[in-house]
Amino acid sequence: MGRTYIVEESVGQYLSNVNLQGKDFVSGLLIGQCSSQKDYVILAARTPPNEEQNENLKHPKAKLDNLDEEWATVHANQVSRMLPGGLLVLGVFIITTLEMANDFQNALRRLVFAVEKSMNKKRLWNFTEEEVSERVTLHICSSTKKIFCRTYDIHDPKSSAKPADWKYQNGLSASWLSLECTVHINIHIPLSATSVSYTLEKNTKNGLARWAKQIENGVYLINRQVKDEDCDLLEGQKKSSRGNAQATNHSFDVRVLTQLLLNSDHRSTATVQICSGSVNLKGAVKCRAYLHSNKPKVKDAVQAVKRDILNTVADRCEMLFEDLLLNEIPEKKVMNSEKEFHILPHRVFVPVPGSTVMLCDYKFGDESAEEIRAHFIEMLDHMIQIEDLEIAEEINTACLSSSVNTEASLDGTDDEQPKQPIKTTILVKIQHNIGVVAAFAVAVLAAGISFHYFSD
Repeated sequence: MGRTYIVEESVGQYLSNVNLQGKDFVSGLLIGQCSSQKDYVILAARTPPNEEQNENLKHPKAKLDNLDEEWATVHANQVSRMLPGGLLVLGVFIITTLEMANDFQNALRRLVFAVEKSMNKKRLWNFTEEEVSERVTLHICSSTKKIFCRTYDIHDPKSSAKPADWKYQNGLSASWLSLECTVHINIHIPLSATSVSYTLEKNTKNGLARWAKQIENGVYLINRQVKDEDCDLLEGQKKSSRGNAQATNHSFDVRVLTQLLLNSDHRSTATVQICSGSVNLKGAVKCRAYLHSNKPKVKDAVQAVKRDILNTVADRCEMLFEDLLLNEIPEKKVMNSEKEFHILPHRVFVPVPGSTVMLCDYKFGDESAEEIRAHFIEMLDHMIQIEDLEIAEEINTACLSSSVNTEASLDGTDDEQPKQPIKTTILVKIQHNIGVVAAFAVAVLAAGISFHYFSD
């Protein structure tokens, strides 16, 4: 028997209201959460039209072979940045004007594997063997309203389609649990002189991968308690008349403790490394994760928080390099400049209507609230109100000095404050000493939203 997908009713309404606008098909993403027994779909997002492709398809009639996998994967990568811990792109959908045919399913199969492969490249974490490896493809015929739901095992490139159940439920995520966490980071990434052929971005990602192991091996306190990973997250909550745990407060406070020293049975050796410079990321990161309320386990909650920590730090670093590229600032100029300041984005959350779940985005300092709203509409194809934007991180005062030994202050408690404080979210300083090539970057993480126009 195949997997069961429990789907928010509003998703069904959204899919039925998608306007093909004279096209033969429209594709998009399905967003939700996996569990061992069933999967939950809380959102569907149409992939924005590719204007260049639209020009090419004006003359011949659009065929499914023209489904732009590359454009769809770019959309999936953008959307994945907007998902807090616990949420994933579960699969893809396509709405057509024709009855089901083999070509449709083959195109969906290629698309779901391409999307997953693209997102996997950017992750600092890996799926566990126990996790569900099936992803869903949904085909809807706009004329007959027939639904064809199938899954593929993304770990097996040769896997065949399996039938799956698609069931709607009202208020699916109205009582989901939220987990909130603030993590103070201080990541030192040496830039080895032997890997000068590597880009700054690649060196930074390699350094983040080492830091990710600390996050993975950390101790996680939920409401200041260490709980067994196999325990129910809602253990100790009051029971309703139906026997289900009812949490009057759906939010949990999570704290992370990372090891400073290795265990006594591990030997530590010093390593001398010739470096051309270093990057240092320092600050406080606000993280959130969401979990279904159907007997959730502690290990599921901890895993969701871990992945949100890793995702948000990696995404912000990636956005810096994208911003440098979009503004045509060569990496050599950045590395060779005596002083270079770059402001990275802060995080902002937006609620999903009728749900406790909030999606997120990132904003560079010069972006307006209206631009943020426009980006949400473009990426998720859902209307939001500007007043619903919630800044998760406070804007801190940073005091920067020309000395390499002086780091930016996160809380603004330096003895000497600048006359005009710099309000930042992530502030990066790259600096070199004369005679010794020593790049030093300080990143202060705080508040905001980064959005990149999809057309970029």
